Amino acid sequence: MADLTWIKNLKKPIAVIGLGKSGSAAMTLLKFVGYHDSDLLSYDEKDSSATFSDSSALLRMNPKTLVVSPGVPLSLPWIQTLLQNGAMLTSEISLASSVLENEKLIGVTGSVGKSTVVSILGAGAKHEDENGFVGGNLGTPFCIYALNVLSGAPRAKWIILELSSYQLENCEKLHLDFSAITFLSANHLERYSGISDYYSTKMKITARTKSVCVFNSTSVDAVIAAKNSDCPVLLARAATDLSSDEIEKVSLLGKHNHDNFAVAHKLAMLAQWSTAAIDKMYSFKGLPHRLETVGYYNGIFFVNDSKATAMDSVHVATNACLDKVSSSNRLLLLLGGKDKNLPWHDLSTLGNNPKIDFVFFGSVRTIAQTGSGLKGPSFPGLHEALEFCFKSAKSGDVVLLSPGGTSLDEFKNFEDRGEFFKKKIQSFFIQ
Repeated sequence: MADLTWIKNLKKPIAVIGLGKSGSAAMTLLKFVGYHDSDLLSYDEKDSSATFSDSSALLRMNPKTLVVSPGVPLSLPWIQTLLQNGAMLTSEISLASSVLENEKLIGVTGSVGKSTVVSILGAGAKHEDENGFVGGNLGTPFCIYALNVLSGAPRAKWIILELSSYQLENCEKLHLDFSAITFLSANHLERYSGISDYYSTKMKITARTKSVCVFNSTSVDAVIAAKNSDCPVLLARAATDLSSDEIEKVSLLGKHNHDNFAVAHKLAMLAQWSTAAIDKMYSFKGLPHRLETVGYYNGIFFVNDSKATAMDSVHVATNACLDKVSSSNRLLLLLGGKDKNLPWHDLSTLGNNPKIDFVFFGSVRTIAQTGSGLKGPSFPGLHEALEFCFKSAKSGDVVLLSPGGTSLDEFKNFEDRGEFFKKKIQSFFIQ
């Protein structure tokens, strides 16, 4: 029987700050364990269902517990004021963690590759444990698992969580059996004071890990960071940890995904999973919008990597797709979207490859082109950029959407952008 003492005795009123998937799941769990509407406040600037959209009004209510969603910076002055006034800080991750009994947890973070590693592990975990849970930053909020088990669903033996840097800022109740850092590179610099601040936040996963954290050794920055780990460390990469036959069995596209698989494989071995579970990991073919094969149309190969909103993601996707481009063909690389203060100059070396043609789009197109120094046509939106690609690509070419920028200038999210990409391709070629 779960010990619910902690979650049932949070000081009231409780303010759930941010009503996205995470905040909404936290609110539902709090009500399930016995809190009344009068005990709960909610804040969201954009969601009209929230109790408050004005932080000054929430301040006047003087909440005693703050359940802050990952997308809300803890550095906001009004949140700091509440904390200084004695409010306790917690999160959706911690609420769910307080409900656990004997479940074993694997947590995965990183600048790129974390969703892929989590999903590879998820394929194995679901075979090893039919009640296994895969979620966190990827897909299903952790509180949904807590709600289900408190409602009578069987507990998982294995829980696989993707953890963003935002979640790692605020997860005091989380304890992991194993963990991984997939890769470290510049990201989210609009939220952090610099790259070292961002990296140190990622490294907090090691303080939450009981056993071992596995680092992808192809990331130079991750290897350096591993020296400051708070738990034992193991390094993994395909070249040293997988045989050529094992690499051949990996279904994912790209050498970087072989390294992602090596990280997941090492975790599965540490967890002592069965051969059958590991075979399921080999069969995993990838996530939507992450180097997703859209298919061949008129002999042109289309790849949807809409999730790529970091420069390293663009590099790895480009390198993976170049393997499919013959000497007489070319790769049309779609770059753009909305900026988040990223180092576009990191893409400048791609200009040395004569097989790549660059196509820019979206509100960041001028910044991306100027920052990278890359040449190519520029369009206000993805629609116009794709029309250009459809007319200029020939059989044997590859068209890759790996934009670097976020989707929020034109689309609701990266999934919406990726679906638009796929539908446009089909509408153009399938008449």
